[in-house]
Amino acid sequence: MTPQMDALPYRHVLTLPTEPAAVRLARETAEQTLAEWGIGLRHPSVDPALLILSELVTNSVRHAAILSPQLTVFYAAGRDCLAFAVHDRHPYQPPLYATLTGTGNGAGGLGTVMELTLGLGGTAVVRGDADGKGKSIWITLPL
Repeated sequence: MTPQMDALPYRHVLTLPTEPAAVRLARETAEQTLAEWGIGLRHPSVDPALLILSELVTNSVRHAAILSPQLTVFYAAGRDCLAFAVHDRHPYQPPLYATLTGTGNGAGGLGTVMELTLGLGGTAVVRGDADGKGKSIWITLPL
């Protein structure tokens, strides 16, 4: 996790096989975890957050499974912030902001991720692993 994420009081980590069932499991875990943290599922940021999470996990399943047999989802929250990341061991780092202009490859799902994230006043960043053989896509949304 990043130093900023370490400052958030609520954290949960889930590692799953990089296969289609991971999308449902990551989303169900998010719903359960948010409820346990007292973040209502009717909060205006929750539905978009669940869609963003689903898109990111789907991308790992579709594009990273050949090099990454597992993916990891990090969930974190504080009083006014919800953050999560999807990590896999595929080296490709998608240009998130290029998806908004249509210049990035596969702009469909990531374009939706970026539109929702920025529309809610959130942030998105890709962080490569130190060895260059994996990455995490981090999303932070206001609550």
